[in-house]
Amino acid sequence: MLTEKLEQLKAIFAEMGRALIAYSGGVDSTLVAKIAYDVLGDGALAVTAISPTLLPEELEDACKQAAAIGIAHQIVETHEMENPNYTSNPVNRCYFCKSELHDTLKPLAQKLGYPYVVDGVNADDLHDYRPGIQAAKQRGARSPLAEVGVTKIEVRQLSQQLGLPWWDKPAQPCLSSRFPYGEEITVAKLQRVGRAEIYLRKLGWQNLRVRSEGDTARIELPPEQIKDFVLNTNLQTLVTAFQEFGFIYVTLDLEGYRSGKLNRVLHQPTSVQKN
Repeated sequence: MLTEKLEQLKAIFAEMGRALIAYSGGVDSTLVAKIAYDVLGDGALAVTAISPTLLPEELEDACKQAAAIGIAHQIVETHEMENPNYTSNPVNRCYFCKSELHDTLKPLAQKLGYPYVVDGVNADDLHDYRPGIQAAKQRGARSPLAEVGVTKIEVRQLSQQLGLPWWDKPAQPCLSSRFPYGEEITVAKLQRVGRAEIYLRKLGWQNLRVRSEGDTARIELPPEQIKDFVLNTNLQTLVTAFQEFGFIYVTLDLEGYRSGKLNRVLHQPTSVQKN
């Protein structure tokens, strides 16, 4: 089944002839870039959009991975932080982010002679709350992984099968996903969260989130790592570091890390009836 899906993906790119890849450096878009390059060679271009919502370390990884694949790679700037519809952080924030991205990539593709803009949306993404997918579709972007029905697990399996050393890289969505809906997003807040997550990764904790709520940092780690974290981390040193980044309070989420946790509010009743 996996081999069949890989052949279907190759066929899609062969039919395209030339394609520009919306390439973040994450596992999904990197797999797409790899397959596109294997099929199209110089007919494939990976483009990474940079803004305050992308960690510098993620850009560095994206550049290294593109070079390892061999695909041509360009960097462009996006300006979603200048859009109050984005910075006010409504529940459809991602729609405005992806609108800005594809409003940047589509004319670039046309200018450079690429008839298709392709992203890394996979089949599982279609079952989550992802308003950005609509924005991409409205601008004509294609999602080969979703078209073929490749799931997140299969993305990692295919990446490993193709020899990509980052096949097990933790997911790293944009930093704006660390804020509860309705809390304004600023460059200073993004930098604060980014520095906090980098600090924890340098301590050896890779699959994590630092959620930001007001002046409080809430650290999320896989549940099985929480005990080890508490026992083996100098908590006072960590708190001091986070306060230097700009947080006042530092907490640990006892439930542990779960992707999309902040979307839970979308399923809560708007009011609670009292007896």
